Amino acid sequence: MEKKNITIYVKVWRQEDANTKGRFQTYTVEDVNPDMSFLEMLDVLNENLIKNDDIPIEFDNDCREGICGMCGVVINGTAHGPKSGTTTCEVRMRQFKDGQTILVEPWRARPFPVIKDLVVDRTAFDRIMSKGGYISVRTGGVPEARSILVPKENADQAMDMAACIGCGACVAACPNASAALFVGAKVSHLGLLPQGRPEAKRRVDRMVVQMDEEGFGACSNHGECEAVCPKEISITAIARMRREFLKAAVG
Repeated sequence: MEKKNITIYVKVWRQEDANTKGRFQTYTVEDVNPDMSFLEMLDVLNENLIKNDDIPIEFDNDCREGICGMCGVVINGTAHGPKSGTTTCEVRMRQFKDGQTILVEPWRARPFPVIKDLVVDRTAFDRIMSKGGYISVRTGGVPEARSILVPKENADQAMDMAACIGCGACVAACPNASAALFVGAKVSHLGLLPQGRPEAKRRVDRMVVQMDEEGFGACSNHGECEAVCPKEISITAIARMRREFLKAAVG
């Protein structure tokens, strides 16, 4: 049975730049195919705006395959939208009803200033990564698979944490705008493996200090970060980061 196209009302945040006061503006998008992705719907809206000599809505996107997380926006109050474990580009219009009004906002956090409309500056994450999100030890050529033994539990946990794509949904969802889940994931996925242990103390100390300097808030265990993370990173990452930070402080 052919699916009936729907009409959507998009109430979207429009803001010229970080220094300009923003506002919500409502647009009508007709004949929306339910199988469209959310970004395809925004593409159609922008095409209509251009035809009417209006300024199109700026929004970030790249892979449109749920890999990079650049597409992240807040949809009806939820980072990345109504479907758990997905990025904005994976949201389909069949998840909305005919005639529904959809509220679309950028990430709301002081360390993520608005560049324009739905686009925010997330280079604060890059600066945190530059402080320790890497392994600088020279390892030479690729070692044999069994030359460095890693417990399966550690390997599995490290892979789970390495799934973090740094989209910033955790920050947008947290009432304190905390980046603890992001930093915890990066600290964990390197610290759980033997190659990452020599720099573990310096890594967690420098990354946590940079996180605070960027202006991110403290974690108060609301758990909203875990709920909206498109890669479903567990908040155990935050517990591990705290433990590593304390060990570095007393060690």
